[in-house]
Amino acid sequence: MTSTESQTESQTQIKTQTETMTQAPAHLKRLVLTGFMGAGKSTIGRLLAARIGWNFLDLDAHLEARTNATIPQLFEQQGEARFRRLESTALASALGYSNIVLALGGGTPEDLTNRLLLEQTPATFTIFLDAPFPTLFDRCMLQDIARPVLEDPAAAQLRFERRHPLYRRMAALTIPTADQTPAQTVEALLLALPPSKAPSSRL
Repeated sequence: MTSTESQTESQTQIKTQTETMTQAPAHLKRLVLTGFMGAGKSTIGRLLAARIGWNFLDLDAHLEARTNATIPQLFEQQGEARFRRLESTALASALGYSNIVLALGGGTPEDLTNRLLLEQTPATFTIFLDAPFPTLFDRCMLQDIARPVLEDPAAAQLRFERRHPLYRRMAALTIPTADQTPAQTVEALLLALPPSKAPSSRL
């Protein structure tokens, strides 16, 4: 499938999802998607946001807009340590929004500051989109996106294995995506969200 076809399919799915709007649990204000590259965070995030009538924000895009530079440029010009600090600042900014579906960068959870920001921001629910590395690698190869990290598959797999426990530990919900379409993943995710908390009654 070409990138144009994929985009058209995603737009069609968004239209279909919008026609069957679902209300998000009232006690939640932010749904955060985490996972390795190829997990579908952006595609599923847009579908999910359309389905519940929220806004979608990609953390990488938010960071690029704030710094007026691309992610590869930031890595090259600032170095990874400085990039991670900028990413943490962008994450804190993104978490200031309400009624938002936020897609994290693949490496965002590696930083303790970021994990604490996510854990300590009220009404924030993190979901791990999980799939085996070979599935994720194949998905990335089909996308018309430059991913320098994948030029060395063995190193990329080691990076995946290092991050995987962090994704699982920081998420309140894990959704397997290997055998599901983005639309099916959204359905599974919505069914698994915690119900709204009933107000406490006083006798």
